[in-house]
Amino acid sequence: MTTRLCLVRHGETAWNAERRIQGQIDVPLSATGHAQARATANALAPEPFCAIYSSDLARAQHTAEAAAHLLELPVRRHAGLRERHYGVLQTLTHAEFERRHPDAHARFLAREENFVLPGGGESLRGFADRVLDCVDGIVAAHPGGQVLVVTHGGVLDILHRRASGKPLAAPRDFDIPNAALNWIGIEAGRWSVLAWAERSHLTETLDELPG
Repeated sequence: MTTRLCLVRHGETAWNAERRIQGQIDVPLSATGHAQARATANALAPEPFCAIYSSDLARAQHTAEAAAHLLELPVRRHAGLRERHYGVLQTLTHAEFERRHPDAHARFLAREENFVLPGGGESLRGFADRVLDCVDGIVAAHPGGQVLVVTHGGVLDILHRRASGKPLAAPRDFDIPNAALNWIGIEAGRWSVLAWAERSHLTETLDELPG
C-alpha cells in the first residue's frame, strides 16, 4: 500500500524575486505568486486527494487555499511545515548575508548539520528532524492515501533527501521551483521520488535557493 505525497513550494513572493531570506517571516504572495497558486490548483484539480496540509505561514496557506477551493477539502495548518528559522539572516539578501556574516555564510553553504544560525535560528539537523517528525505524522495519518502538502523550499530540500538517500551535507543537485509539483511515494516505510519539479502548468517560476 503506497501513500503518495504531492509536495508544493508556495507561490512566488517579492522577497523570492529579490533573493531575500524569508525564513519564518510571514511574507505574502506577490501577484505572480497568486497566479502560480491558481495555475497549480487547476493542475491538481483532477487528482484524488484525501487531505491538504500547509505550513501556517501565509504564503503557503494562500497557495494551499487556491487548491482547497477546487478540491473541496479543508486546509490543515501545521507549524512543523514552516521554513527553517534563519535567525539574524532573515530579511537579508544573500549578498548582504555574505557581506555581514561571512563566517556564518561559509558554514551555511558548507551545510554544516549542527551549526545553529545566530539570533535564534535552527541548525540544519534540528530543522530536518522537525520536518521529518511532522511529515511522518502526516503519512501515518493517511496510509494508502494521496495527500497534498504545501510548504517551503527548505522543507522540500529535506524531503527530497529523505526520499533519494542524499546526505544533508551534500550539495543540492535538484531544482525546487515555486509552485511546481513534486511527488513522493512511501511504501512499507521506504520513500522514493516519483516525479520532481513538474512545472508545465507554469509560465514562469523561480528557484533562487542556495545549494
